[in-house]
Amino acid sequence: MIELTVDAAGLARSRFAVSPLHEVVATLLPWGLRPAPDADPWVARARRVLRQARLPLLSELAVDWGGYVPDFLSPHPSGPSPTVEEELERVRYTPPERVLGELEALRDGRPRNGLAGSELPAGVQRAMARGGAHVARQATDEIRRYWELAFAPHWEAAKAALDAEVDRRAGVQARHEAARLFNSLHPGIQWADSTLRVANRFRIALPVPLVVVVPSLVAPRPGVAVDPTRDGDRPPVLVYPVRDKAIASAAPSAEMAQLLGPTRAGLLAALAQPASTAQLAARHFLSPATVSYHLGVLHRAGLVARARSGRSVLYRRTPEGSRLAGSR
Repeated sequence: MIELTVDAAGLARSRFAVSPLHEVVATLLPWGLRPAPDADPWVARARRVLRQARLPLLSELAVDWGGYVPDFLSPHPSGPSPTVEEELERVRYTPPERVLGELEALRDGRPRNGLAGSELPAGVQRAMARGGAHVARQATDEIRRYWELAFAPHWEAAKAALDAEVDRRAGVQARHEAARLFNSLHPGIQWADSTLRVANRFRIALPVPLVVVVPSLVAPRPGVAVDPTRDGDRPPVLVYPVRDKAIASAAPSAEMAQLLGPTRAGLLAALAQPASTAQLAARHFLSPATVSYHLGVLHRAGLVARARSGRSVLYRRTPEGSRLAGSR
């Protein structure tokens, strides 16, 4: 059990963040090998990409059975929605002593907290011998490569789901007190009597100034990142699984697929909620150009409408499109 003591002021200062590198690092934990049954296909493929891409440092730091992945790989979110380049820059310039301190924590463990030590793999030891700055640079280069291969094509759709989750939670907080918000995140998370309790195999109890809350499409259960080096005042990061991912698409009927063709029928069925070309491309594993062509056909037929939302153009079904999608 992890117990974080947070007073009322700290609870009010606690905030949400959407972090691309927290999703990347989540796949290095055991659930990257055994994703939840409802996980999106890109989550299930990430570890295979890691093995095939020959990323030695990340591969050796990934864990199969449990343990600790160094926190410098997923830096403390500096704002509500940092970009992957902003987070990679923070990894690259992590203070060398922090990098080495976290790797030493991995090697030595924290027996009082339930974290056993483990012998560092040979590649990690060689990188450490060249200094913490070298480890940070190598980690940055490998994470960028891993990101480009396994995450970048799907991030726009994933981020839309994570942003929608944060918006839902903001609605809970606006209508209720902060305690109700924390208690609504997951059955394994409870806040009462100024203490946030998270079901976990590690044993930690400490006062904290606030909590940064990060929703995840990868993690199947809650987790807490607590500074293992204890040389700073970083607040813990509470990661919890998004239960309503809002990414999966409904399957079109056989009649609609026969009428429109399977690709256009699948896109029309997916537009129960507005989506952009890039989001649809990521969900259906199509190129943006292919999706744009088929959406153009559906638009000219009066089955979808489009409207600008910020920098994106979102498509939605028209009443005629909804009637066709719902027919048999």
